Order: sequence, then structure tokens, then C-alpha cells
Amino acid sequence: MTPDLMDQGAQRAEVHKTAQSGQTMSGGRDAGFARRITSNDVDVTHGRILYLEDVCVSFDGFKAINKLSLDIAPGELRCIIGPNGAGKTTMMDIITGKTKPDSGTVFFGSTIDLLRYKEPDIAQMGIGRKFQKPTVFEQLTVFENLELTLNANKSVAHSLLFKLDSAQSDRLADMLHTIHLADSVGRTAGKLSHGQKQWLEIGMLLMQEPKLLLLDEPVAGMTDEETERTAELFLSLKGKHSLMVVEHDMSFIRAISDIVTVLCDGAVLAQGTLDQVQSDERVIEVYLGR
Repeated sequence: MTPDLMDQGAQRAEVHKTAQSGQTMSGGRDAGFARRITSNDVDVTHGRILYLEDVCVSFDGFKAINKLSLDIAPGELRCIIGPNGAGKTTMMDIITGKTKPDSGTVFFGSTIDLLRYKEPDIAQMGIGRKFQKPTVFEQLTVFENLELTLNANKSVAHSLLFKLDSAQSDRLADMLHTIHLADSVGRTAGKLSHGQKQWLEIGMLLMQEPKLLLLDEPVAGMTDEETERTAELFLSLKGKHSLMVVEHDMSFIRAISDIVTVLCDGAVLAQGTLDQVQSDERVIEVYLGR
């Protein structure tokens, strides 16, 4: 184990100690819960924004996740690889509240127990998820798609009277440049290329100011040029947001990764730099091939 991974293990233990001490924010089903948890409540003083420990989930007797333990630092860009059926999508389902595990611990920061919350609550806290297929409003322009996702009052009355202020206008303009769509601001989303739709959806997530982004095969179906620009985009987000990227494109992984986690049979098989995991005999056997 490398020194970095040893440090992560020590920090994970400290987070676990805090979580188990009872200093947790309980979920909406608890009678004493008085307010909605937001991204401002995420405590990362222990150096971890996401923490999973001994998580298990079975479907009809099949163990999709088997004692999975994983943690991610604030601002980290973590890449997740592994064979089909390794548990990558199920892991994201658990983090976002779509699937409840049979056992284990899942914390957002040091104090927020994600297992107590439903999907809408978790999204409100600052965890954004992008699925493989882009989901945008194809009849609306790029600008209108981004405008709709501004983190603002969504009441009917407010929406009818809503006008962008100067700060929001500046933020939209910055986002258009960030996602490489400044030249397509007036185009309808349906006329964008596949890669551009992916960027637009990422922009829509970013407009909601997430602290953690879960991205499932973001460059699948992209051209080489789009893949390269997506790598540039993700690297620009690193440090500002925490990212978990599930991908099979090894060239893309090499361009963006610091730490790569390999999942197999619902658990962590190996972890380290891409070179380290690619030289691991177990990873070669189950995933990369010879």
C-alpha cells in the first residue's frame, strides 16, 4: 500500500469514529429533524467528502455489492473502472439514494448519513449524477437549459416573474465557456452533437452547485476531439468539485486520473495510479486481459 493510501485509511477511520459517535445529521424520517440539509452543511474537516464502509446489497440472492469500502477527498477526481457487473452503477445508486443497501455505512462528509435520505433530498445536499445517456430539454436552447437549472426559487409565481440578475448572467456566461458551448448559446439542444449534449448536461448539473459529481461513462460515443475536450473540462473542475468518474476508455482515464479504483464482484479489487492497477495481475486477469 502506498503512503497516500495509508493516509486515506487513517482519515477514513477518523471519519468512521466521528460518524459512530452519534454526531450525525439525521434524516427526514426522524421526528427531531427540523430543517433541510444543504451542501453548506457538508463537513469535510476530516478530509473526506464521501465515505463508504462495508456496504452490502443483494438482489434475489446475488451480491451486487459485497463489503465495499471506499472514500474520496474534497476536490478529488476519482476514476472507477472494472468489468461489467462489478457493481459500479449499483454503487452510484446507493450513494444517490436510489438503492438502499442491506448493511454498511455511507456518509457525505463526516456527519450526513446518506442512508437516511431519499433521492431528492440527496440531490438537494449537493450530490449530482449524470447517467450514460444525456438528458437535456431538446426543444429549448442551450441558454434556456442552463437557465432552468439555476439554483433559485422554483415556485410558480417566482418562475413567471423571474429575470436574471447581473451575477446570474455572469455565471451563465462563465458556464458556457467552461462547457465549450459559448458559440452554441442560441442553438436548440436537439441540434447539438452527442458530445455537446453531454457537456450541456454537465453544465446543467454544475449550475446547481454540487459538491460531488457522479459521472457514468461520460465519453461513451464521443469523437476523439470531444473526448479530449471533455478531459480538459474535468481537469478544470478538479479541486472545485469532487468527481467520481466511471469509464472504460483507458486513454481518457490516463488523461484525467490520479487515483483509480478497480471494482470486481462488488468490492474494491485494487487501487492506485493507473500504471499501478494496470500492472496488477488480478486486474489483468478479470478486466484488462493479456
